[in-house]
Amino acid sequence: MTPHTASSPDLLVTTPADREHWFDLPSIRASVRTARDTARRQLRTWRLPGDVCTDAVLLVSELATNAVIHSASSGMLCGLSLTPGERLRVEVHDDGRGEARPSGARPPGPDDESGRGLLIVQQLADSWGAVRSARTGGNAVWAVLRVDP
Repeated sequence: MTPHTASSPDLLVTTPADREHWFDLPSIRASVRTARDTARRQLRTWRLPGDVCTDAVLLVSELATNAVIHSASSGMLCGLSLTPGERLRVEVHDDGRGEARPSGARPPGPDDESGRGLLIVQQLADSWGAVRSARTGGNAVWAVLRVDP
């Protein structure tokens, strides 16, 4: 499974403060719910369409879950940004302090209860990828959704 694009010109750039929202969470399973709830509140504040909010919250959930399960980090930084061109960027950065846990590297079978997170990200996002995080020193996984007015 590979990202739709390796990079995008509107990713990991500075946006005006009223068009971005960042929050730190510990890398524990309970933080995934907090990440979803925090993202949902911010997206409602920005008055984004319901389908965009639903998809973005699911993206936050999947990316945060992967950070908790696979990064072995002590914390994660989550970001939401409205970028030029009416796009919503979702980012989850791990802190790079832990040793990465193996991901299994095989496609999930029909009876597997997990292993589909990045498949979901790939289907929902217009583009997505992973880069080294300039903010945390760990890894950043990002996804972009189009926001139709």
